[in-house]
Amino acid sequence: MEGSGRRRNPYELTDESPVYVISVAAQLSGLHPQTLRQYDRLGLVSPDRTAGRGRRYSARDIDLLRQVQTLSQDEGINLAGIKRIIELENQVAALSARVAELQAVVDGAAAAMQQREAAVHASYRRDLVPYEDVQQASALVVWRPRREQKKH
Repeated sequence: MEGSGRRRNPYELTDESPVYVISVAAQLSGLHPQTLRQYDRLGLVSPDRTAGRGRRYSARDIDLLRQVQTLSQDEGINLAGIKRIIELENQVAALSARVAELQAVVDGAAAAMQQREAAVHASYRRDLVPYEDVQQASALVVWRPRREQKKH
C-alpha cells in the first residue's frame, strides 16, 4: 500500500513474488519445463528474470500456467487464442481498477459537494421576521394609458 505511507517489507512474499525456479514451476503447474520456456517465448506467461537471466515464477504465474493448460487441453483453444484471452483479461482488470479509482474520485467530489452545501445552508440566517397582515382595501384602481397628444 504505497498510498497509505506504509512501507512494504522487501522480504514479504506475495502472489507476485518471483520465487520458483523453472523446474519447481513446471512441477507445480503439471507442465514440462520446455513447455514453460515455449510459453515464455510466445509471451503467454513471462516470469521475472534473475541477474543471470534465470526464470523465476510467482504463484500468480503458476496459476496462469494452469489456466493456459486448461484452456489448451480442456477447451481446445490454440495458443494464439489463449494469448488474446489473457490480454483481454488483463485489460479488463486494468479497466476495472481504473473505474474503481474514478468512482473513488467521484465519491470524494460528491462528499465534498455535500459538505459545501451543508456549510452554505448552515450559514443562512434564520431570524424571525414579523409579518403584518395587510388588510385588503376595497378601493378599485383603474389604469388608463395616457393618450399621446397630436403634434400640429
